[in-house]
Amino acid sequence: MRRALFIGFLGLLALITGCAANREVRVMDTTAYCGCGECCSWERGSWSYMKLDVWNKYISKGKYAGKSYSGLTASGTRPRMPQPGLFSLDSVVHPWMIPIRTVFFPWLLLPGSGTIAADTKYHPFGTRMYIPGYGWGVVEDRGSAIKGPTRIDLYHNTHNQALIWGRKKVRVEIER
Repeated sequence: MRRALFIGFLGLLALITGCAANREVRVMDTTAYCGCGECCSWERGSWSYMKLDVWNKYISKGKYAGKSYSGLTASGTRPRMPQPGLFSLDSVVHPWMIPIRTVFFPWLLLPGSGTIAADTKYHPFGTRMYIPGYGWGVVEDRGSAIKGPTRIDLYHNTHNQALIWGRKKVRVEIER
């Protein structure tokens, strides 16, 4: 009887805590990018239309120069920054925002992962990483300058935020 209770307790404990993920901590060289033309090498308008179609975006460099620019990641998703959710350190620092978020922005109650660009030979699409100062992110993009297992690029909403992040070496927790 005791043995059955003990095994049941261990099973319940395993269900509550979840399966242990394969995690690795590595010092990585992180840089930042945004969706602007300077970071993503696109320009408004095409020279074939004498730049009069300013509402269209075209790739300006590389083997796809002149093709239309969609703004999607290599995996086909829209890039985004991580969002902490309701139960986070941000809620402790700004408790007066909890009722405002709950009433006016209920979709912000759930946490969300940011977009990371990495070399997909080493970190395939879907790899989750925790970057201190940025938050949780998922590899959804790749870039031409991102080579090797210790190099990642973090998406930011604005070019100014990307410049503030700059280039940092941080200890990244990789969850496979």
